[in-house]
Amino acid sequence: MKKTLVSLCAALCALVPFKLKADEGMWLPFLIQKLNIGQMHELGLQLSAQDIYDINHSSLKDAIVQFGEGCTGEIVSPEGLLFTNHHCGYGQIQYHSSTEHDYLTNGFWAKSKAEELPCPGLTVKFLVRMEDVSQKVLAALNDGMSEAERNEAIDKVRKQLVEEASEDGRYLVHMKSYFEGNEFYLLVYEQYKDVRLVGAPPSSIGKYGADADNWMWPRHTCDFSVFRVYMSPDGKPAEYSEKNVPLKPKHYLPVSIAGVQQDDYAMIMGYPGSTERFLPSWGVEQIIDYIAPAVVKTRQAKLDILDQHMDADPTVRIQYASIYASVANYWKYYIGQGKQLKRNHVVEKKRAIERDFAAWAAGKPEYANVLSNLEKAYGVLSPATATLNIYLREAVFGPQVLAYTRYLQPLYAALERGDAGQVQTLSASLLERLPALYKDFDFGVNRDMVSAMLRMYHQDIDQAYQPESFLKMVSKKKGDFDAISDEIMSKSVLRDSASLAAFLLKPDLKKLQKDPAFALVGGILSSASSLAQEPQIKEANESLAKNMRLFVKGIREMNPGKAYAPDANLTMRVSYGQVKDYKPADAVHYDFATTIEGVMEKEDPQNPDFIVPQGLKDLYLKKDYGQYGDSTLVTCFLTTNDITGGNSGSPVINAKGELIGLAFDGNWEAMSGDIYFEPMLQRTIVVDARYVLFIIDKYAGATNLIDELTLVKERPQAPVEEVPETVLPEAASEAAAVPAE
Repeated sequence: MKKTLVSLCAALCALVPFKLKADEGMWLPFLIQKLNIGQMHELGLQLSAQDIYDINHSSLKDAIVQFGEGCTGEIVSPEGLLFTNHHCGYGQIQYHSSTEHDYLTNGFWAKSKAEELPCPGLTVKFLVRMEDVSQKVLAALNDGMSEAERNEAIDKVRKQLVEEASEDGRYLVHMKSYFEGNEFYLLVYEQYKDVRLVGAPPSSIGKYGADADNWMWPRHTCDFSVFRVYMSPDGKPAEYSEKNVPLKPKHYLPVSIAGVQQDDYAMIMGYPGSTERFLPSWGVEQIIDYIAPAVVKTRQAKLDILDQHMDADPTVRIQYASIYASVANYWKYYIGQGKQLKRNHVVEKKRAIERDFAAWAAGKPEYANVLSNLEKAYGVLSPATATLNIYLREAVFGPQVLAYTRYLQPLYAALERGDAGQVQTLSASLLERLPALYKDFDFGVNRDMVSAMLRMYHQDIDQAYQPESFLKMVSKKKGDFDAISDEIMSKSVLRDSASLAAFLLKPDLKKLQKDPAFALVGGILSSASSLAQEPQIKEANESLAKNMRLFVKGIREMNPGKAYAPDANLTMRVSYGQVKDYKPADAVHYDFATTIEGVMEKEDPQNPDFIVPQGLKDLYLKKDYGQYGDSTLVTCFLTTNDITGGNSGSPVINAKGELIGLAFDGNWEAMSGDIYFEPMLQRTIVVDARYVLFIIDKYAGATNLIDELTLVKERPQAPVEEVPETVLPEAASEAAAVPAE
């Protein structure tokens, strides 16, 4: 049966038009001239590769930012105005919210720059350039190295290259590996640290459907928020200051209000977080059998506790709104991924690839044992460490009171060394951070979370991997985890900001060693570290890293005529596709767009996920859509673009480089897509730019923001002649007024 399914899939895929196949791939922008531009033009793109990525002139890349640590944003005005998703800005909206000013519930709109709210700690990064440094790195490596020696050599080259490219700290520089360590690229960024909240719709609009609709189509969420990037008066990145001025970008995106149609060209640029498209079948089985169940179980327990406390106290509801949203997002993601990996027969598809690889590798000594070594490594690691690693992240570091122990680790090391100067420096630094750390900290939430998470850790993890000190604690308290939690919460210096402040004013090594939270986490991590150093586990990890590198290298050699995109790793990528509907199941067809009628159809006043604000209903009843609609208003649409987490907030761009929407989700039926791309099923869910502007303009009355934008009312027309070298709108391509140094 499995062989039949794989054969059937292969036959179906052979029938898919070539232009659909081209949609797979999160491509490096500086390589699209070499790999992709021909297919992009075939699909309708009217820009050149240089219009998209250029290090000498303004290009689309100069309007795209990494927003915070895990999202994407785009500059949409000559004054540094930035669009991203509501869920990307959610933490900042929550940070500024209180019971007196509940911006989560009511929304926020700055009607002037003076009303914009500073966002401490929030940064945006512009990509200056990418550089292939593979030869420089690989020249320092040899086949006789162990993985540890290899990593040490890579790190040595990394430090040298990063230091050279940083230009004495002017740029933020990273070097990252691609294709499982077969290639290496240098990423040079300019980072801005003064970013301010400008606007956000109420959650009933920006989060409409919430967890019920998350990853689902049809969708009606207006998932956007608005920020502004500031620079120093002399045009440089700077910390927040009242003297700073709005950024003068090298490029900003015009916004199209002409609408989209089936088969329109669609391109996405952004910072996708993580995919595992080369993962072998044993890795897929590890996710299905170990990782997904562990994530779902631990996160479900967290959500139950948060629900209880947030429903009981409005202050706690605001405090934990952002944390709740983050927990819930990947709780549902792993439910969907586990289900769709099975439904879409991904294990069988991976095994078909492995059979082809085995046949090709026969007689090639370099690849002779790659597959058997991978199978053996996963056979050791899956039962031994897969669930444990999830529980360390989700359970042990789930409660804030336990997670905060990591901030005390450097202080503990300094106390052990007797380094009084460093102790004073670290203590002072932590004292400054206390207000932020404990602003959204509730004692009751932490008490219940510690009890639940430690109980799950004890019950679900082999006791051979649990530290003796923890087992003694459990025995002493006769398995009463509420009692264990009460002891931690009553005696740890981390139980509240006042206790931690008192400790930091007079740090004491013995007190820290005896602290129940610090000692507990230290013991658990020490036990996990000891397990990782066991010969069998260490050997399996080394084998996995080495043979995955060989497997990916061999896959690419096996198909020399095929262009492969590297797995996502939070670096800028370009994805291209089309606006398109899909058929998720027998006799089911989903149209490519939704409208405001669907918002009203879903309304349920008894369900907080589906409340429609009266102001929105009034506009709907009057059909008052302004220039953004006619008889109806499009809310969201679908494209065939290849995205993943980190692409949230990414601009969806039409054939002429104009913003037509913001990517904010994938679809349920293709949640296995991070592991195996499903061209017939995989879709990106996009909030239409017209819905975004309608909410800003007609609902919020923030016309000051609309006035900043360059609006385009004409749809892209197919070029009569050959694609010109540069067709970016001149108004949006002006270089920054302040000359670069």
